[in-house]
Amino acid sequence: MVASMRLVDLSDRRPEPFMRLTSVDLNLLVALDALLTERNVTRAAKRTSVGQPAMSASLARLRKHFDDPLLVREGRSLQRTPLADALVGPVREALSAAEAVLLRSPSFDPAKDKAAFTIMAADYVTIVLLSPLLESIAMEAPHIRICMRPVDADFADQLRSGAVDMVIIPTKLADRKFPFPHEPLFTDRYVLVVDRNHPDVGDSVTPEQATSLRYVAFSGGTISPITNVDLEALNVHIPVELTTESFVVPLLLLTGTRLATIAPERLALKLVNVAQLRIVEYPLSLSAIHEAMYWNPRDNDDPAHQWLRRRIIDTARTI
Repeated sequence: MVASMRLVDLSDRRPEPFMRLTSVDLNLLVALDALLTERNVTRAAKRTSVGQPAMSASLARLRKHFDDPLLVREGRSLQRTPLADALVGPVREALSAAEAVLLRSPSFDPAKDKAAFTIMAADYVTIVLLSPLLESIAMEAPHIRICMRPVDADFADQLRSGAVDMVIIPTKLADRKFPFPHEPLFTDRYVLVVDRNHPDVGDSVTPEQATSLRYVAFSGGTISPITNVDLEALNVHIPVELTTESFVVPLLLLTGTRLATIAPERLALKLVNVAQLRIVEYPLSLSAIHEAMYWNPRDNDDPAHQWLRRRIIDTARTI
């Protein structure tokens, strides 16, 4: 009797994830990230320290892998295809995750080890909180490098992708769907600030006086995203003559003028003597500022990241 043999067709079986990854050169992720960011083969090659022919070859392989041109010429420049646009975030996040795994040290000695961090925060936070921090760690951690960046509208995406290591923002800007661990840092309030010799402002002002002053405001015609909401809720409209994208600049512009601004009190106290200013209680109720530090959960256990978080928290408790 001849035993029957059943042939199994394996062609439709999907390979396991590990088997799929072994068939792909993961170094192509680095090339892909550079190409999607630079949208230029020469600049992408320079960014990754390879020759232009090698980067061109990587682009050809990537096009074959995705069955998509990824970059198409429009006039004198290359533009991303819809698929390429969709890949930007996942590729950056994948590289950040790989770096977190492969480059993580089991320990961190601030006196000897090197590390670089990018922190996204307003210039106000930089002066009030991070300036004393940088001074204190200069000797404690001589090989630490910190890059400060202003807060962008896409701060959540940048934190998720690893483009920044920490974001320090008011808790009101982080909605309930903001899926990141965080630590409260400090609370502040808004005050009215004018030139020390402002002729129309005494030791206090009435609501009518406050709304008749001419203002320098933070960003797009508003005092800030938070105070503007408060003022609208009170049906208060203030005349804004000048706007800036900085919390610090409005204070420096007040000297010798009749202008006014609404600023965080901790910042105003830092500059009141330098810029010859006067702080006055604002006569209308404005929300308090609650600053917090947010980070990506994949950095929870990174020793260097933990060290910097502790130092920021300790500094916040002393200001």
